[in-house]
Amino acid sequence: MKNDNLRRLILAALFAALTYVTTNIIHIPTPGTNGYLNLGDCTVLLGAFVLGPVYGAAAAGIGSMLADLLLGYVAYAPGTLVIKALMAFAAAALFRLLRGRLHALPAAILAGVAGELVMVFGYFGFEAVLLGYGPAAAASIPSNLAQGALGIVGSVLLYEALARVPAIQKAIRANGKEAS
Repeated sequence: MKNDNLRRLILAALFAALTYVTTNIIHIPTPGTNGYLNLGDCTVLLGAFVLGPVYGAAAAGIGSMLADLLLGYVAYAPGTLVIKALMAFAAAALFRLLRGRLHALPAAILAGVAGELVMVFGYFGFEAVLLGYGPAAAASIPSNLAQGALGIVGSVLLYEALARVPAIQKAIRANGKEAS
């Protein structure tokens, strides 16, 4: 039991670091939105599928928030922490629910879509209300949808490849036992 918790904590820290790196390494500014496209959602969703709702949410929120802080998007950091954590939580919970009923690939796609919708609407609400952009926040929806599509495709491809690795298989099986 203690080893499983330690393993999950280490994997969560690894996924938080991977999320930061994949967000930071390639970030393409999106015109007119003050945002950027990146590969971070690939590891946010992959972490959700591997770690489950609680550890996946922690890794997603922390890794994504660190990227915002260190890339100069400080005003977005609190929103990113919550939005990316909720995104991963939703994707992981739905993946856990579906993977017993569907093959892993359609379960991951549906869970990824749900998680990315949380992200798109989460940032719209955050920008509209908390940052005070009002209806102008809708301008970020197309780039967030593109970000989401990239995240879904990347995470599903990575999941399919990594799910064959024995250590990842063990983490995926353990995520069904996580108390959340």
